[in-house]
Amino acid sequence: MTTNPDHPDKSENSSNFEQQVLTRLEQLSTGVIGMSTQFNSLTDRVDTLSTQVDTLSTQVDTLSTRVDTLSTRVDTLSTRVDTFSTDVEQLSKGFTKLDNEQERFNDRFNDYQRATQWVVQLAFTLIASATLTVIVTSVLRR
Repeated sequence: MTTNPDHPDKSENSSNFEQQVLTRLEQLSTGVIGMSTQFNSLTDRVDTLSTQVDTLSTQVDTLSTRVDTLSTRVDTLSTRVDTFSTDVEQLSKGFTKLDNEQERFNDRFNDYQRATQWVVQLAFTLIASATLTVIVTSVLRR
């Protein structure tokens, strides 16, 4: 700048003021650049967090699918257990019926066994009686 010889103070004040304005503008520019850097850093952090949230959301969806699958499997197993329970009840009834039939068979078998023993004893008694009759008749005829 040129200095005015008539007013040397004005020119010097004007130069000081311009210098102060330039200094202040440089400070503001540095501050804006710093804020821009911080803003970019925050934007990067938000992007990172957004990516992490997306990843977590995907993982939650996967876990939800797995839980649904497990729930379906549990339902299937529950149905199978109910079926097995019904089958066991039917088998139990069948075994009870078979046990009763076996008991009746054993009673019949015991009755047949006693009857057979009576028939055998009767046969031996008849044989002994016939033998005795033959012997007595032979002795008396002599």
